[in-house]
Amino acid sequence: MLAEQATSASPDLTTRLLSRWPQIAERMLAEGLAAKAPAELPAGHFTAEVLPTIYACGRAVLDAIASNREFTKSEVAMFVAPVAERHAEDRLPLPLLIDAIHASAQSLLAAASAEAEPSEMFEFIHVFSRLLDLLRHINMTVVETYTEVEQSIYHAEREARRELCSALVRGLPAEELAARADTMLAEQYTVLAIHLDEQPRTGSAANLLTRRRIRVLQRALDALTGTTTPATFDGTSGIALLSRSEADVLDAARFDQLATRLAEQFGVPVFLAEFSEVARDDIPTAAKDASELTELARLRGKPGGCYRLDDLLLEYQLTRPGPARERLAQRVIPLLSSPHLVEALEAHLQYGADRKTASRRIHVHPNTFTYRLRRIADLTGLDPADPKDSRMLAAALTVYRLDSA
Repeated sequence: MLAEQATSASPDLTTRLLSRWPQIAERMLAEGLAAKAPAELPAGHFTAEVLPTIYACGRAVLDAIASNREFTKSEVAMFVAPVAERHAEDRLPLPLLIDAIHASAQSLLAAASAEAEPSEMFEFIHVFSRLLDLLRHINMTVVETYTEVEQSIYHAEREARRELCSALVRGLPAEELAARADTMLAEQYTVLAIHLDEQPRTGSAANLLTRRRIRVLQRALDALTGTTTPATFDGTSGIALLSRSEADVLDAARFDQLATRLAEQFGVPVFLAEFSEVARDDIPTAAKDASELTELARLRGKPGGCYRLDDLLLEYQLTRPGPARERLAQRVIPLLSSPHLVEALEAHLQYGADRKTASRRIHVHPNTFTYRLRRIADLTGLDPADPKDSRMLAAALTVYRLDSA
């Protein structure tokens, strides 16, 4: 009798839940994260991937309830399995995820209970029963997905390609690893260095954030090349190797777009450096040089993006060891005890003869700015107003910062 009344219940309750669904979905995510999510994770770490799934799956379920249609496990899996797979690849602990799912479900049931009128008790029981079915399907899908990821051949192949990339970067024999990774060694590669501009993280969330970044970068590279790209990225820096055939179809703008997209997803500037047409035996040297190039771009205050050797040719050459380099770095040492002079020098190097803009940049009067430049000349013996000396000061400041780094 109860089942018959539930089946014929009015859709009013589900209609009202649907009208408030955006707010309910956000509340579900917030309460799910409050259950167990590590506090050290950056704000919004789960939002972009999880909230759209809660929203879309919840609407589909409520629509099914309103039309008295069963919402099957396979339909649940279409929404839930991709998100669960990403969590599994990040090695988010399964108990933590289950706790979060149940906290979200309790939030939804609380919203339905608050919305229900006393006269809608039968409909509320019907909705409650259907949501319990949904929770059961979600739990089963998550557990099955975690198991599949742990046992997947793809996971093992990806790890083999990571080991292959590491061997090539270190100049070690790679034929056996290539066979394990089911890939052919190329004669030439594009070496792509990746570097994120942020301080090292600590705490329980650091590993979770690192694994997510590794996963996001790997998927971005695979989407770019149309294959599984070998990479050694550790969440902060690393090297990716694109075979000649893969890199041939990519123009320079694609790497710039990749840097922009990664910066948006990671929330920090991303520096890439591209060395193309690198012979296999030359990969270790190219990987080292490309990594140095990303660090050069960061230290010179360049914006995030993809850099090539021609972009930083002078700075790169200045990093080569030798007595001239050491003497060059010493020229700015007299300024280091006066940060305001270093600040003035940087503004001058950026804006050149436009002293009004340079002085505004550091919030001083133009006359004060001119005085500081004269003081720099007195201390270093190099006059910033002289083009030759200005280039020398720029080079000296770059070398000193590279040495300090």
